Amino acid sequence: MIAIGNFFFRFRNFLFIFLYLLLFIPSPDIFTAYQFGERYYLFPIVLGLLVTITGELIRGLTIGLAYIVRGGQNRQIYAEKLVTEGIFNHCRNPLYVGNILMLLGVGILSNSLVYVGIVIPFFLFIYQAIVLAEENFLRGKFGAQFDQYCRRVSRWGIRLSGLSETFAGMRFNYKRWILKEYNTLFVWLVGIVAIILYRYPQLFESDDERRQIFVAWVVFVGVVYGIIKYLKKTGKMTDAVA
Repeated sequence: MIAIGNFFFRFRNFLFIFLYLLLFIPSPDIFTAYQFGERYYLFPIVLGLLVTITGELIRGLTIGLAYIVRGGQNRQIYAEKLVTEGIFNHCRNPLYVGNILMLLGVGILSNSLVYVGIVIPFFLFIYQAIVLAEENFLRGKFGAQFDQYCRRVSRWGIRLSGLSETFAGMRFNYKRWILKEYNTLFVWLVGIVAIILYRYPQLFESDDERRQIFVAWVVFVGVVYGIIKYLKKTGKMTDAVA
């Protein structure tokens, strides 16, 4: 598993996009008109958005409170220090938990039985392998310090107790969240837009106002993305850590 994890770690930045593309493969529906009535499509839309937004909130809080270098070094697992503050004090892999919820949410949003039943379990296998490889590296580098951290904090579960104290004792770095996360946010939002357009054309067939609002939202997201990219490239916005 460690060898498999090291392999997938090298390509994990592309994995998210690849898994998004799989949302558009033909699949039986999870929720059908037979089960939920004529407006059955509202259930996967609402539930999917709730799950995927929860995933991004977890990622945002994690990055804003205590940033960890996610890309490794030379596409290999690497860490200069063991990060245990912020959300990492409540879960060892909160960014991965956020990713899992984001993809599960868009899978529900797309109402795809194949995606939720096959792709998501495959994704979980990949992440488990990556985490085992990361833990092998961290245990080799930090030894007893990492073992003690593992005994105290769950690999996947997020401990809710003490969260208020964590938030009160740290400052949320919103600039870091924006600059480190804007690419992920953009891909995620574009994916949501594409899913809604592809899977639920009935939402816009007889409602011009809804269609105009949706188009305006898409344009707004694109403009904001362009502004952030410009500010980052020109150095007019930095993520100075407090």
